[in-house]
Amino acid sequence: MVSARGAAVDGAMRVARWRARTERRMKSIWKASARDDLRARLARLTPESKAQWGRMTAPQMVAHLADSARMALGDLPVASKRLPIRYPPLKQLIIYCLPFRKGVPTAPELIGRVPGDWVHEVHAAGALLEQIASPPDGPRPEHPVFGRLSEQAWGVLVYRHYDHHLRQFGV
Repeated sequence: MVSARGAAVDGAMRVARWRARTERRMKSIWKASARDDLRARLARLTPESKAQWGRMTAPQMVAHLADSARMALGDLPVASKRLPIRYPPLKQLIIYCLPFRKGVPTAPELIGRVPGDWVHEVHAAGALLEQIASPPDGPRPEHPVFGRLSEQAWGVLVYRHYDHHLRQFGV
C-alpha cells in the first residue's frame, strides 16, 4: 500500500516529467531557430497588412508586441490582475496547452501607445526578442496575469504571444 506522502511524491514526479516533455516540444524564444522564425514573419508584414480578426492595425500590433516584450524585461510596468488563471493548473494549461483565444482584452498599458516609425517598430519587436533571450540581470518581473513564471514558461508564453498576433495578420 502506498502512503499519502508516497502518492504525492509520485504525482509530483509525473507532473515534472510531463512538464519536461511538454517544454522540449514547445516552441520557445529560448531556441534561436524560433526567434529567427518570428523575426522573418515580422519582416513579411507591411503597415497595410490586414487583420483576420480583432481591431488592431498592423502598426498597432507590432507596437503591442514590442511593448509586451518590454513588459517581460521589466522596462514597462503593467498593473497586476488577480484572476483564477494566475494559479496552477489553469496557468500551465493556458501557457502550454490551450489555443490563445481571439479578441481577449489586454492590459491598457500594452495598447495605448501610438505606434512610431514602421521600420523602427518592426526592428524593436525583433530585437527585444534577443534581449529577452539573454540571461537577465536579476529575477524576471511577475507577469500581470500569470504571476511568477519560470524561464521556460516565459519563453513559451512570449513565443506563443508573438505567434498569435502574427497569425492574426496572416504571417
